[in-house]
Amino acid sequence: MLSKEKIVEYARMSIWEHFDRLVEGGSIAIDRAGGTGHPKVPEYVYPLDYGYVEGTDGGDDSGIDIWVGQTLGLGTTALLCTFDPVKMNSEVKIVWNCNEAEIDLIDRFYSPQPQAVLVVRRPEPVPAP
Repeated sequence: MLSKEKIVEYARMSIWEHFDRLVEGGSIAIDRAGGTGHPKVPEYVYPLDYGYVEGTDGGDDSGIDIWVGQTLGLGTTALLCTFDPVKMNSEVKIVWNCNEAEIDLIDRFYSPQPQAVLVVRRPEPVPAP
């Protein structure tokens, strides 16, 4: 059970701060390296490293998915809300340490696919590491 202090602390945090804390306190497992094709649809080539945060529940029987960019220190720069009409599921994916060009690459990765994606960019300045 959470203490009253923890509940107040969590309530004051933005969703961006929650995801920053989650990733910084966890481990990222990369299961699809940038430049590799999707295991079932090889023509969908991952532009950046893609994996999940270990020890989390992403709602699809695996961890919360995460895209990992090359710009260290940015933290959570965007969130992706996806809906896959084939799997009939929806997920939130973390975009970590990605600059604008990398976020655009990720968005373009989804454009030929049947799943719909909404990119939500972090609206506030990213805190200094």
